[in-house]
Amino acid sequence: MRVRAAGALVAGVLLLTACGPGPAEPDAPDETPGRETAGAPPLLPVPRGGGSDVPDDFNGDGHRDLVLNDLVKQQSHADDAGIGVVYGGPRGLVPGARQLISPVRQGARTAGQLPAVFDVAATCDLDGDGFTDLVVTTDPPYDGQGQPPVPLQLLFGSPEGLTGRAVKLVIPARARAGKDWPDRPVCGDFDDDGAQDLVVHASGKQLSYLRGPFTRRGTARSAGVPLAAPGNVPVGPAVDIDRDGTDDLVVRATEGEGSASVVHGGPDGPVRTGVLLPSGADVALGRFGMGEALDAAVGTRNGTALRYDLPVPTRATLPSPGTLLDTGDFDGDGLSELVSGGSSLRVFHGSAKGLSAAGPVTVTPPAQGTTRVLAAGDFDGDGRDDLAVRTHRGEREDTVAVYPGTKTGLLAREPAVTFSTSAFLSSRAARSR
Repeated sequence: MRVRAAGALVAGVLLLTACGPGPAEPDAPDETPGRETAGAPPLLPVPRGGGSDVPDDFNGDGHRDLVLNDLVKQQSHADDAGIGVVYGGPRGLVPGARQLISPVRQGARTAGQLPAVFDVAATCDLDGDGFTDLVVTTDPPYDGQGQPPVPLQLLFGSPEGLTGRAVKLVIPARARAGKDWPDRPVCGDFDDDGAQDLVVHASGKQLSYLRGPFTRRGTARSAGVPLAAPGNVPVGPAVDIDRDGTDDLVVRATEGEGSASVVHGGPDGPVRTGVLLPSGADVALGRFGMGEALDAAVGTRNGTALRYDLPVPTRATLPSPGTLLDTGDFDGDGLSELVSGGSSLRVFHGSAKGLSAAGPVTVTPPAQGTTRVLAAGDFDGDGRDDLAVRTHRGEREDTVAVYPGTKTGLLAREPAVTFSTSAFLSSRAARSR
């Protein structure tokens, strides 16, 4: 699980529809491809599901899906194509079972204007129906007067996947503060009531805490005044660090490289600040060994600071820079491996003695370019995490590769699945942007 210090999200807003997600607007162009991009897998129907508790399972068929925020473009500097979803099957991701989520087809209008940009912000089952929902941010019209509009909107999962029109996330006035854009949503069950909540940046060192479940109109069960926080940037994913039954999250002091703190959940939500983590560019949480609780890895350009057995940690250092960090249990032994990114991707194995710098596995992508981790999760249902990465060469070429986990760890030489996000760009899909 990673806690990424990403750049500021593009702010956006959607109008709240009267009855929740509705059908696509009748005058919107058909998004179903009429002609596939050269070399793209043939388009397949999205499998119909009945609901599950699998993470990132938008169609509820029990198989994990992959959401793609960055798609290649037909022309450099062209408009954003939207969000791609590749649905999973019994043996892993099925590139043919894919869906393009575009502002034209699924965005809601603000002052009569459709959004131009969709960006992935978070994924979780907000209404508790067994289908993962997608939180996105977009670009609303705003004249700079008063509080900005809420930039977040919700796309609800269904047996057919993410098919409905989005609704605006409602943040009541009492839960807002200042004139910042409310962004940085983090999902988690912060009060141990079994429902997914949302934490959103409010203003200054404050968080808006929205208790779930959420309705199809985008409203939370309740929301109080903003909570004091140790920083400006809540980041996820949330996880129960101190094993008290409530999810906790990391809050960074500022954007970019800097210190971060653990904020613990409880009956009143995420209100208790815990351990202060070292200054760094990225934070990843996992169970690397040397204790019973979760651990933290904080990456810098000079090395990776380790804090074992939170919330009262043992300190250690991994002599490997890690400006981009992710974790996953690729061998299914219950301990996490650390994926350290930057100029290359290296996987450090977890053990009873913690992470070791000896013998890391180097991930060599099947194409040249800049490689970044998309997700670490169990896509093929074998109980071991797999690693999905994307290698891009400019804005018009890329390769997505999924490396399977095995009993001996990550098989980094031969990906189980490869495809290009150019598969989402058909003639009709391109016109629907």
